[in-house]
Amino acid sequence: MRSKILVAAAVVALGFFAIASSPALAAPGGGKGKGEAGKSSYGQLSPVITGHETFAQMMSKDTAGKAGVIARQKALLEMRYDLTRNVNAKVTMTRGKPIPVGPTVRLPKGMTFDLLAQMSPEDIRDKGLFPKGFLPLPHPNHPVGGMLFPQHQIKLEEMKRLERFDLDFDLPEHFLPEFPPAIFLTTRADLGDVSQGKVVTLETFHEIFQGILNPKDMEGMRLLVTQFPQAQFNSTFDRKTVKPSQGVACFDCHVNGHTSSATHLVGDIRPQEHRRRIDTPSLRGVNVQRLFGSQRSLKSIEDFTEFEQLAAYFDGDILAATLKGINRLDRSTQVHFMSEVQNLLDFPPAPNLGLDGKLNPKKFAADSSEMKGQKLFFGKARCAECHPAPYYTDNSMHNLKVERFYKAQTVNGMMATAQGPIKTFTLRGIKESPPYFHDGRLLTLEDTVEFFNLILETQLTTVEKRDLIAFLRQL
Repeated sequence: MRSKILVAAAVVALGFFAIASSPALAAPGGGKGKGEAGKSSYGQLSPVITGHETFAQMMSKDTAGKAGVIARQKALLEMRYDLTRNVNAKVTMTRGKPIPVGPTVRLPKGMTFDLLAQMSPEDIRDKGLFPKGFLPLPHPNHPVGGMLFPQHQIKLEEMKRLERFDLDFDLPEHFLPEFPPAIFLTTRADLGDVSQGKVVTLETFHEIFQGILNPKDMEGMRLLVTQFPQAQFNSTFDRKTVKPSQGVACFDCHVNGHTSSATHLVGDIRPQEHRRRIDTPSLRGVNVQRLFGSQRSLKSIEDFTEFEQLAAYFDGDILAATLKGINRLDRSTQVHFMSEVQNLLDFPPAPNLGLDGKLNPKKFAADSSEMKGQKLFFGKARCAECHPAPYYTDNSMHNLKVERFYKAQTVNGMMATAQGPIKTFTLRGIKESPPYFHDGRLLTLEDTVEFFNLILETQLTTVEKRDLIAFLRQL
């Protein structure tokens, strides 16, 4: 068995160096003819790897260009959204962070959401009236991509290793989940939040979970907070960190089993401009989910765990993974242990929901905004068609065909075209997971309701939208 593994590794390594020496990859413009003909499906290799640039030269160039990249993305965001901090201090996440409120999406001059909703998709597209904030959101540096973590996260001493010298995260902190998030376990609901207000890391996980998790799950948790090489965070000279790094842990993106809204690009699409930004989803409640990955129909949490390590960490590039240090997990032990721990991560408590996942009528007046919102959710607003109770997901994929409303266009290096099917995310605990949609383009629940009112053509009134949001906050 060992000899077969060594032979396979040698074959992959030889393939890597053969591709690395290809003129089409050694310098831009190597492809000929239409589209990407003549180029490797793995994309453009770093000049550092091909020997055309030293690490110092690359870092100097990237550092010098950083301000321009950030300014371009900031201009895009300010053109799309009102980024002013506007929060509801009476509606908070578990540990007290007030939720952001909107809508934040800027509209064309003279236009309102109600006027837009009365127009046909074709008219909106042909007249160029689709709100820019509803278009796919590009990565802060889409031509380069890679994992990117919020600024408040990398300020922590134990997280400074996640700081890139070429790029900063783009969305303001008030539009992101609270940090660190609370942790709830299906096995110990009686304990409530077990996080102790700490970030789960290799240094803290024993202190937090000793006596709560069994030895097998403690090993699974250790693996979830262990750093492994990743495309931008590793020890090779084409990394994007000043110092060599051991890599990224699962719980760096899925902080405390939830999310920090760290962003990345999907690994299974080429060319680069067609890849899609991914807002890290929460792992809360994965035990009731049957699809994983926002645009891939991975069928189990085991598949997801294995896929992340083998593909997502390296943008689907097996050659880069071989060079940087791929972490091949054993499916029967390590993947199983990690998956078992993820299946213990529960939704935050929703004390106003009954056993059926709907509002307890004893806690709300029949004419309350929340009860009216629930009726809309399961009726006129059409939310429950994809988000049925009690977990508010149908574990399926749906194509919203948002491209009906806009013409294909390039946005900061990304092609805004048809998006294809997207999995139905659960809405339990939704107020704790901004921003929304798979790429984080919807900054608040108000933005989200306006988006779906337009896309689904449900013609909700201003009051109905308010009531629907009041219900969503109870989930």
